[in-house]
This record gives sequence, C-alpha cells and structure tokens, in this order.
Amino acid sequence: MATVALLGTLDTKTEEYAWLSRELSRHGVEVLIIDVGSFSTHPDADVSADAVLAAAGVDPVQVKARRDRGEMMTAMGQGSVTLVCELAQQGKIHAMLSVAGSGGSSVAAPAMQALPVGFPKLLVSTMASGDVRPYVGDVDATLMYSVVDVAGINSVSTQVLGNAVAAVAAMATEYERRISDQAEDHKPLIGVTMFGLTTPAADEARKRLTELGYEVLVFHATGAGGRAMEKLIESGLLAGVCDLTTTELADDLVGGVLSAGPDRLEAAGRSGLPQVVSLGALDMVNFGPRDSVPGQFDDRHFLVHNPTVTLMRTTQEEMAELGQRIASKLAQATGPTELFIPLRGLSGIDIEGGPFHDEDADRALFTALRDGLQGTSVTIHDLDQDINSTGFGRAMAEALDSKIRSNR
Repeated sequence: MATVALLGTLDTKTEEYAWLSRELSRHGVEVLIIDVGSFSTHPDADVSADAVLAAAGVDPVQVKARRDRGEMMTAMGQGSVTLVCELAQQGKIHAMLSVAGSGGSSVAAPAMQALPVGFPKLLVSTMASGDVRPYVGDVDATLMYSVVDVAGINSVSTQVLGNAVAAVAAMATEYERRISDQAEDHKPLIGVTMFGLTTPAADEARKRLTELGYEVLVFHATGAGGRAMEKLIESGLLAGVCDLTTTELADDLVGGVLSAGPDRLEAAGRSGLPQVVSLGALDMVNFGPRDSVPGQFDDRHFLVHNPTVTLMRTTQEEMAELGQRIASKLAQATGPTELFIPLRGLSGIDIEGGPFHDEDADRALFTALRDGLQGTSVTIHDLDQDINSTGFGRAMAEALDSKIRSNR
C-alpha cells in the first residue's frame, strides 16, 4: 500500500493534521506523520520534532532553549530534507503532503525541493497565491492556495484540503505502481541542451542518441531549462548528458535574463555521470525587448532576435572568463568528461559572415579552456566546423554513448 508523508507543525495544527490523517486513510493510503512543530511533543507523530532537529545535526534541547524561531525553522527544514529523502530512497513513502502558513511552508519547501523529480509533492499554503519560486524551486512540486488560513476545519477548508488529500493519495498510489514497473527494462534517459541557434546540432544529437537506444530529454537553455536538467541529474534519473548548449553561463557572468545560476554545469561532474560538453551560444547574452537592456551596455553589439528577445555579443574578455569557469567546472568532474570545441562558430549567427562572428573572442574562449584543462582527464576535441555543421551533434552523441557503455 502507498504511504504519504504528512509533514507539519502538530503543535499549532493539531486539529487539521488529525483530519488530514483520517481522510488519507479513508482514501486507502498509509500515513507517516512528521512533526516539525517548534516545541511540539505530539504523541501521534511517527517522527518527532526532536528527531527532525537531530537529523539536522543540532541538539534539540539546546536549540529549544535559545527560543530563536528563525534558527528553529532553519534546522527543521534541514532535518526534514535528510529524513524525507532517506524515507523516499528506502521506498517507505510514495508522496509528501504539507499544509501550512508561512512558517510551515518554509520548512516544507526545502524537503520538497530535495525530493527527486517525479516523486509526488504537494503543499497547501497561505503563501501559494504570490511569488511561489521560493517554495517550488526547480522541481515538480504542486502548490495549492489554501484560500482561508490554516486555522481549523470549516466548510471551505474541508473542500480545499479534501481536494489536496484526494490528489496526493492518487499520486502516491500511481507513484508506487510506477516505481514497481521500473524494475522492468526501460530505455536509459539522456539530457540534451538546446537553443534556437543550436537547434540543428541538438536535433542531430537527439536523433543519433535515439537510434542508439536512448530516450532523449531536450532542455531549452533558458535558465529554467538548465536548472531542470541539473535537478534531474541530482535525482539520479539520467544515464548521461549531452550538454551541447551552455549559453546560460554567459548570462550568469554578464547579467542576462536567462541565467541558470552559478552552479550550472556542475551536477553531472559531482555525480560522476558521463558527459559530453560543448559551447553552444556562448557568443551571446540574452535580454528582453531592446529598451529593457541596461544602459551600461549601450556601446555593445546587439541583435534584435525578435520583439521580446535581444541578443548581445560577448566580448573577448568575457569569453576568456567563461573559458576559465567552464574549465574549472569540468576539471572537477568525477565521471567521464569530453569537451567538443566548434572552431568555426558557436551558434547559427557566430559563423563566417554572421552578425556575431568574432574570431578573436572565440579564440580567447578556446585558449582559456585548453589552458585550464591541461593536465586533467578531460578529453578535448577540436572540430574544424561550426556547431550546427552536419556531423557535430552526431559526434557528441556517439562519444557519449561510448562513455556510458564503458562506464557500465
């Protein structure tokens, strides 16, 4: 039978969590209650508040004695991450449900974001009608607005919470069935990154990887796409990565609107996952409409891609810095890693005669990469073609397949 982890503050939401537990049982799922109440000692908890604090590496007695709510909430969040992930990895829970105000939501959010993509996670919150990024992060969390405060069971809350219970019970049941079916043979998953101006290369890589027996997930390198792929890597769902388009790193460096954050291009290396990497669209930084570009860039070279997207060419200095950053990330990789350098252009507009063609800038990138990777185990392929030339994406796909088979 599927089990739902019910995470909440039992010291302040006793009535609500008792109702939720009964309703979940009525829907045919087991319930495992995790108490994250600051000073709770509720007897119905399967995992006590003290156990959550201990999982965060703090002494429950000492942290309670300080009576610092901020410290307490942070520790509860950290402990919840450890416990919930362990329970999920052990197959003891199949979904997570939390019902909370701002404090409880701040505890539930780290746990939800730490759980793998595909694992059902639902938060009913008073905070769900505003900016929800702090609660969702880059995972497939489901948020439901509580409408009324989480303060007792009434005619409105029974409808809202009743929907939440029915949804998470069904998701837990389906997830349990799905992971049981995964024992059967299935195609290994590969992540491929693409951008509009690297589409031919990404399509070629995807087609070849499909022919080689993989299921290919394509991520649009718009910031959210890169973060989503990194999360899937951390979740252990990918067999390898064809990171053809690393343009998000340029936005992170210069201040464009499509940054995936400073940790982009690190998850595969940390996980020891086979990866092949290229430099797709590093010739550009992305902004919105032309009039939204910060004035500090007025003297730069721009291309209005469409009414809502303005591209700015990266400079020689920026490319050298990008080369150093990428080399540093790849040098730390613990798994098989290969770098593919397209000597004749990084995108559909960084080619001879193209509006962003700049051999000096690209050369600065290539030089910094070679210098930074000298003496490492990273294999570098210099291909005398642009990234969208026929054969470039195929070469990356076949190299990745070789690395995955060797790694097995």
